[in-house]
Amino acid sequence: MLKPASELQFQSKQEAFRRGVRLAIGAPAGVLFAGYIGFGALCHSLNLSLWTAAGSAFFVYALPGQMVMAEMFALGATTLLTTLAVGLTASRFLPMTLTVLPQFDGEHRGSKSLYVMVHFLAMTSWAVAMRDLPRMEPQYRQAYFWGIGLVCWGVCAPGSVIGYLIADQVPMPLTMALVFLNPLFFMLSFTEVRPTAYRLAILLGSLLGPLSHSILPDYSLLISGLVGGSLAYLVIHRKRSG
Repeated sequence: MLKPASELQFQSKQEAFRRGVRLAIGAPAGVLFAGYIGFGALCHSLNLSLWTAAGSAFFVYALPGQMVMAEMFALGATTLLTTLAVGLTASRFLPMTLTVLPQFDGEHRGSKSLYVMVHFLAMTSWAVAMRDLPRMEPQYRQAYFWGIGLVCWGVCAPGSVIGYLIADQVPMPLTMALVFLNPLFFMLSFTEVRPTAYRLAILLGSLLGPLSHSILPDYSLLISGLVGGSLAYLVIHRKRSG
């Protein structure tokens, strides 16, 4: 698990970029690489092509959406239904983008490079960015994020190819375990951030998960996330107001 960074000081944007690269080469990229090995093996088990596994990692770069896409393809679903299902999984990027964008200084918020940078926004890079960006001067934040985002994105297609090629040697339980390393890393990263609301939301969601699954298993993830996050917000808001 990553240790929280102290105040991050840089002499230049190039140094900030290099620091982001070095950080990403550790746990963030390792977790994504392992997850995409699992995804590649899953594509093989669903009789999808190697190009589908690697191409979706390169162009889509959203593991939950890619898993839904792969399963919908394997079931023979129409393009419209597949697009709608994948689009629903991508809805999480709206709040992620809205929360990370204010971390950049005003000069960079209007930059056209943000349209390119958003492709490298993933659960892993977002969690690290939300933890580290507030601890550095604003003018270095975009370069730091580029370093993290490029490395994390860069390992996904190779991981998919490797997973696809070794699929016959990877049992399905191990495949699924590798895929779920990414959300586990996300959760562990958020236990290290300072705002109490994040930690409380994770705790409440974890407690509500088994309960909601026993009642409505098909909607348990949605219920535990929505209710846990809402309760955390209300508790913190009431505490600040009082």
